[in-house]
Order: sequence, then structure tokens, then C-alpha cells
Amino acid sequence: MVAVQTATTGFCAVSNRTPEGCQTVERNASGTPPGCKLTDDIVRWSALRPPATFCDPLGIKTPLHRIRNPMRHPYEDIPEIAALHGGGAIVRIPERLSVPFTPRVRALVDTAEFQRLVHVSQLGLASKVYPGATHSRFEHALGVFHNACRYLWQLGKDPRFADVVDVHHAEVLLTAALLHDLGHWPFCHPIEDMHLTGVPAHEEFAAQFLQPQREIAQYLRDLWRIEPAEVLDVLQPRTDTPPLRLIRSILSGPIDIDKMDYLERDSLHAGVPYGRNFDRDRLIHALVVNEAGDGLALSSKGKTAAELMVFARYVMFSEVYWHHAVRSATCMLTRSFYELSPRLDLPTLFTQGDAEFIRSLCIAGKDTPVAPLLDGLFGPKRRLHKRVCEFSHAQQPDLYRALAGRPYVELQELTASLIAAMSQSLGPTDLLIDAPPSHREIEFRVDIYSPKENVYRPLSAVSPVVAALAQTQFDDYVKRVRVFAAPGIKVDPQNVLTALAELTAK
Repeated sequence: MVAVQTATTGFCAVSNRTPEGCQTVERNASGTPPGCKLTDDIVRWSALRPPATFCDPLGIKTPLHRIRNPMRHPYEDIPEIAALHGGGAIVRIPERLSVPFTPRVRALVDTAEFQRLVHVSQLGLASKVYPGATHSRFEHALGVFHNACRYLWQLGKDPRFADVVDVHHAEVLLTAALLHDLGHWPFCHPIEDMHLTGVPAHEEFAAQFLQPQREIAQYLRDLWRIEPAEVLDVLQPRTDTPPLRLIRSILSGPIDIDKMDYLERDSLHAGVPYGRNFDRDRLIHALVVNEAGDGLALSSKGKTAAELMVFARYVMFSEVYWHHAVRSATCMLTRSFYELSPRLDLPTLFTQGDAEFIRSLCIAGKDTPVAPLLDGLFGPKRRLHKRVCEFSHAQQPDLYRALAGRPYVELQELTASLIAAMSQSLGPTDLLIDAPPSHREIEFRVDIYSPKENVYRPLSAVSPVVAALAQTQFDDYVKRVRVFAAPGIKVDPQNVLTALAELTAK
């Protein structure tokens, strides 16, 4: 028997006697009332009761809502988490993912602010090299949201996580995951990396879409009981609390939900295998809280999957994101934007989709020095600048250090000096220098937890694969300095290297 004080029905608890004033409820062998299962039926059965109290054997009464039922997952009442395991509406995205599409998720997705992401490509100019890479930020956002649901289901089984992240913060994570790219505009990342006046971070730009009068902000308040400022605080930290540290590490960290989606999705659409050769399911099932309690770690069962993810990331950057022709196209775009930005209405431009954005650039660029660059990118015939020379940190360490991370304005001044130093007559955009930006990628630093020893160790300490990749900063391996020349322009690579060495030595 269990002892529960209620008008109609009871709640399962362990007791073998009934204090005065409490109703007895029969239990079956599983510990639940007859006919109830241990998951969904408990929720439905418990929902029938009016507010009740639990009576312990000494007759002390405690409100039931303050008692954690060890048989229940802490987040199973969140509709989107419950929908992971069947039932309810879904939306299908590649590759074979069923994303929970509850009414309150649909409300956010159907807003004009979110639908705008349908028209913002995920990989920008990578489609000039990989024709299938035309997928959108919209698709990626749904994939990240799906990962957030899976992460919460797994981490909710870790008492250290559940004790810190309550249901409200879990729902803040879900909305932040869905909306994390809300402030993105076309070709956003390379434009952000230029650090030009008037160009905000895309997380900051998202604030305008979450203003009180916006539909998406109203849905957050009315349907999710979440203030837009709470979402923005995850995307662009303003406060620091234990729950926020944990959910931020899920959205942006070594094994975050963003990276987990874009590696596989970008690889799928680019038509290459590199980003899909790691065991995503194994990684998620190995998630635990780190020793400090402020981020994620992996149990020892996830070690091999983590190694594969490290290598997948390395190869995707090397072969896709920093492919020489992708970087040529990107360099042509950023040089054009640099020239035209003073005459553009940036706040309006950044609300546009790809087609409008490109049209605005081409109109502004007519009869300017960058018109040939824009025509080569977006005109009727593809004409990309060709690689003259390239080098990594390992090949030209001094020259690499002199150029990598150099402010974009200084890089353009250096390019003008390089053009002037060449013996032949060249136009102002005939040579372009592409160098890694000052922003550096997040290092893959994650601990591996050994339950048998109750010890956390850095992945690099237990993995020779990761240790080898960690000897030099990740960016120095995959991001190269390159010089490009316009089609038909012939310059001697050695003369370019010599001139660059002399110019940077001054």
C-alpha cells in the first residue's frame, strides 16, 4: 500500500502503513497503480489528481510537486522532449531526421523572422565548388534544435545536470537552439571576420528580431513563458549563472549541438564523406557533466567517437570550408564588400536573403573597381581568381605569423603595396591576399570520464590521435595564407613571396 492524501486518486510512493487522513491506493508489482505503465501512463494518471500531499510513515505531509519521482525523467513533461519517442507532429529534414514540431515550435518557425532563414544559405559561396551545398540556415536551425532535444534527454539522466538545469532553463536551451542563427545574414561569417565599422556580430543582430513588438517575441512569452532577453543571454552572454554556463556549453563548445549538426549536414550536401564518419549516437549517449560542473564531458565509451569527430572537423575545414577555390570566391566577396560597405544601408542589407543581398551588392558595385569581382561571382559566367601561392604555418612560419590574424584594413593596404611592388601593370583587384582572420576556432578540449576510476582526463591525454592534432593550434593546420590573381594574370609565385617578406619586414 501507499499513503496519499487526496480526494480521488493517489501517487506512488514507498510506504507500508497509512497515517490517519491518508487514502490507500493499491499497487501492482511494478510499484504503480493497476493498469499504469512506468512512463507516459504515470504522467496521465498523475495529471488526474488535484493538489495532494505525500504522507511519510511518521505522518509528515509534503506537497507532491516537491518530491522528485526517481522513475521519471526530469524533462519528460516538455512536449518536444516527449515527442522524441513517438507521437505528435514532426518535420523531416535530411538525413532521415524527424524533428519534433509541436504547436509552439511551429508558431516560432512560421514567423517571418524565422522563415527569412529559408533564403540564407548555410555555406555561402561553397556552392561555387560543391554544387549541392545550397542548403539553408533554416534547415540547419531545425537540425540543431533536434540535437538539443537529444542532448537534454541524455543529460537529464545525469543527476548533476538535472539538479542545476531545471525545466525552464531546458526550454530556454530549446528555443536558443532553434533561434541561434536568427541574426545571420548572407555570407555572414567572412563579413563578420572583417571587423568593419557598422557590422555587428550576428548574435547581436538577432536582438532586432526579438524586440517586444515582433511576433516571435510574443510567441516566446505567450507559448513558452520565456523572455526574449533570456534567449539573447544564451546567444550573447550578459549574465553568469550555473544553469547558463551548462546550457551555453551545449550550444557552443567542443562537442556542441551546432557542430554536431553542421559537420554532418555540410558533408551530406557537399557530397563528401568527411563530416559523416563519426558516431553521433555514441557521442550523445556518452554525454556527462564535466568535473567542474560547468560544461560537458564524455564517458570513456565515447572516446573513439570523439576522436573521429576531431578528425572529421579537421578534414571538413581542410577540404571544404578552406578549400582553395572556396576561399578564392570568399576573398572576392569580402574585397567587394570592403569597397562598397560605406555606400550600403547595412541594417537593411542584413535583413535580406541571398538573392536580394547579391542584387544590392551588384547594383552598388556597378562602375567600381570591384565590378569584375562581382561579375565573376554572380554574373553569367563563373570566373574565380586563381591561386598563385599558398603556405601554412609549417611551411613559412615567419611570413604566416606576419599575415595571419592581421586586421582586414591592414591586409588591404598590404595588398595595394604588393600590387605596386610587382613589375607588371596590375589593376587594384588583380591580386588578392587571403589570410586567416583573428577569430580562431574553438579548440577540441573535452575530458573523458572513467566511471571505474572516477577520474576525468583530457581527451588529448588518452588519445594519440587528438594529441597529434593538438600539437599546433587547429587554425594553423587547416587555414592557409593564399595569394590569388585574376584570370589571365600571370605572376611569378617566388616574386610574390619575396615581395611579401620584404613588405611585412618593414
